[in-house]
Amino acid sequence: MDLDADYPEIREAVARICAEFPSPYWRELDAEGAYPTAFVQALSKSGYLAALIPEEHGGAGLPLRAAAVILETIHRCGASAAACHAQMYTMGTLLRHGSAEQKERYLPEIAAGRLRLQAFGVTEPTSGSDTPMLKTRAERRGDKWIVNGQKIWTSRALHSDLMLLLVRTTPIEECSKRSQGLSVLLVDLREARGQGLDIRPIDTMINHNTTEVFISDLEVPAASLIGTEGQGFRYILDGMNAERILLSGEAIGDGRWFIERATAYASERQVFGRPIGQNQGVQFPIARAYAQLEAAELMARKAAALFDAGLPCGPEANMAKLLTSEAAWAAGEACFSTFGGFAFAREYDIERKWRECRLFQTAPISTNMILAFIAQNVLGLPRSY
Repeated sequence: MDLDADYPEIREAVARICAEFPSPYWRELDAEGAYPTAFVQALSKSGYLAALIPEEHGGAGLPLRAAAVILETIHRCGASAAACHAQMYTMGTLLRHGSAEQKERYLPEIAAGRLRLQAFGVTEPTSGSDTPMLKTRAERRGDKWIVNGQKIWTSRALHSDLMLLLVRTTPIEECSKRSQGLSVLLVDLREARGQGLDIRPIDTMINHNTTEVFISDLEVPAASLIGTEGQGFRYILDGMNAERILLSGEAIGDGRWFIERATAYASERQVFGRPIGQNQGVQFPIARAYAQLEAAELMARKAAALFDAGLPCGPEANMAKLLTSEAAWAAGEACFSTFGGFAFAREYDIERKWRECRLFQTAPISTNMILAFIAQNVLGLPRSY
């Protein structure tokens, strides 16, 4: 079994693209809270954002593991895929559950980079992780849906042409299960903005281009419904395993970046006449983080292998997300401590990557939610919430 760096050609090609966008590019965007348009365009032109779209629709038709490698490489190079990674997993809902007409209309345009499907409207201010309790409502009137509600933490909505929107189409009190009565609409943001849909940016500690979306009597064509009405929660869950596996790749990339920076600096930095890396207090945290990262990557690879084989992978995908996020954070902490005061200086990029890396323990699913899932669904313990 080959456990070396897989997909070496993809890693090299993506690294070459990232080399065109060095650290000053990302520091400037971070300071301005700006979107990396040029970087996203370069990835789109190269075809890597269409990695998971089948060849018959203009994509590369690669397995999920290859897509995770793309994101890992971006983060290992010091860049960030947060501006565009959603296109890989949101597209899956359209691919697996969309009609033939929807796939023919949208997938080739997305694959060519002429359309962006970057926005995913699920979370709401009041329901949070309790998705079935969301309040955004869509009512069918003739050949249209009339939508009212609010979404929060809808990243990239200001830079996306399309948005997948999870809405309630049947009141929860009329459903036998809380998860029933939810549907997915594919909203054309180019037409919706200013016509009942308002997008407002949220200022955050990281440059994630996240927003709040306010919806008031928005008219959406009936043909925008993805799949069967009332089955939206299942469709969203179907894509979440892919999301967790892909973001595990990003966390691994961040962890590699931190460890490489910390190791190089600890070997070069001389204090008291010797490299600081000679001190166990410096080298041990780096070594421990490296061990954590190696173990976490094995789980991420297992999860991807199961997904690509069409096998159940919920526990593995969640454990991969848990372990890689914690390993990356350990690597970030070790790197931050190794650089000492210089880690706070923006020119070293440590503080930027450290801030970005912390997000993995909170979103798109928190560490505690994963632990609750494992306890209940894997170990058979009583539901804790």
